[in-house]
Amino acid sequence: MFRVGQRVWLRKALIAVALMATAAAARQARAEWQDVNSTTLKQHLVNLEGVASACRKARNASTCNASLVGPDDRLLWIVNATTLSRELRYDWLRDLLDRAGKKEDAAPHSTGVLPQVAVVQQKPPTLDELLGAAIDRLKDEEGHVDALTANTQTVSEFAGEHKKLAEILSRRAYQSIRENPERNRVWEWVQNQVNRLIGKLAGFGGKAWWLPWLLLGLLILGVLIGLVWSLIQIERRSRIRLIPETTGMGGAPSAREWQLWLKDAQDAAANGLWREAIHFLYWAAISRLESRRLWPADRARTPREYLLLLPAADPRHGNLTTLTRSFERTWYGGRAAALTDYEAARTLAAGLGVE
Repeated sequence: MFRVGQRVWLRKALIAVALMATAAAARQARAEWQDVNSTTLKQHLVNLEGVASACRKARNASTCNASLVGPDDRLLWIVNATTLSRELRYDWLRDLLDRAGKKEDAAPHSTGVLPQVAVVQQKPPTLDELLGAAIDRLKDEEGHVDALTANTQTVSEFAGEHKKLAEILSRRAYQSIRENPERNRVWEWVQNQVNRLIGKLAGFGGKAWWLPWLLLGLLILGVLIGLVWSLIQIERRSRIRLIPETTGMGGAPSAREWQLWLKDAQDAAANGLWREAIHFLYWAAISRLESRRLWPADRARTPREYLLLLPAADPRHGNLTTLTRSFERTWYGGRAAALTDYEAARTLAAGLGVE
């Protein structure tokens, strides 16, 4: 019972990856067709019998190569000026050769999701027996080709029955019935491939008891990492969330209206005091942002701390970063300022709402 639970859980964990891989394989497999006549088809079937016989003898990756099967066939023949067709698919043979090349001892006996669980007491057939049955099946297909193309009367009767069936289906009672669309057929093929893949993985999981626990541990680790990341994001947002209206803290930039800081900057620039003008522009920008309740007022905060309070994703972060560096170079670094430095600082401050 415990192993069954492990396999069901393993299916849920891997089905998304399997769907993507098998969907791409399905599109490719559906495109590999060739139209053949009876002679070409019979020759292909004889060749496939030889491939299966060689694989049965050698049982190695070279002789049991699924690529030796070639494309699927579509037999075309004409009866009474009507072109008839029959499709022959070899996915079953490719799968059998693939398992034989990997030297698997037994084949699953059920098409369910967990074939190993469905058949508990019944011994599956060996690959040698399956390869022998495959050879017999190919010989039967060869005989069917002769029956279809040689017996004109039988084929004509089949065409007449097909015509009668088409007339019945054209009646009003069957108007709502539609042919199974291509998408549904591809999806059915995908589901079959997923069932096979999950069955193989489940069989491996039954032998490797540690695999489900490893996947469970990885899942728990991923959840914990996501939880920690979410808590960090919440904590960062809590720093800059909007706060209730306050009277302001004495000495904080917002305690003085940003328009007054801007006027001081304009007066200093009029007198050619570019260093002081940049200083007033910076604090005008800080007062402007603080008045919008982007952070709590704090007179002890440094320019770098103001910069950290504004999220990197905020479109104003770039302007504030450049303005802060310009202010630090000229005010704290003692670098001389010029008109061009002031004009650049004024442009940055205008981007922060100071204009």
